[in-house]
Amino acid sequence: MIKEMDFRPTGVCSQNIHIELDDDGVVKDIRFLGGCSGNTQGVSALAIGRPAKDVVAALHGIRCGFKDTSCPDQLADALQKMLEE
Repeated sequence: MIKEMDFRPTGVCSQNIHIELDDDGVVKDIRFLGGCSGNTQGVSALAIGRPAKDVVAALHGIRCGFKDTSCPDQLADALQKMLEE
């Protein structure tokens, strides 16, 4: 069974992150709406097929310029929320 979530990021350019995880917590799909297209596609490609907990560990705390967060950091927050549910 696939678990899905639409996450509304804050403090970044992207407006939505759609995430799908399988029963084992492995990332099956990530789609960003908005944001820097090349960066969000790259982050998605690197995360798909990996355990969500590993993606969270790799991306948590990444900042974008002077912002306190970034699209990868917001993805980590969303994945953490999914893992806790």
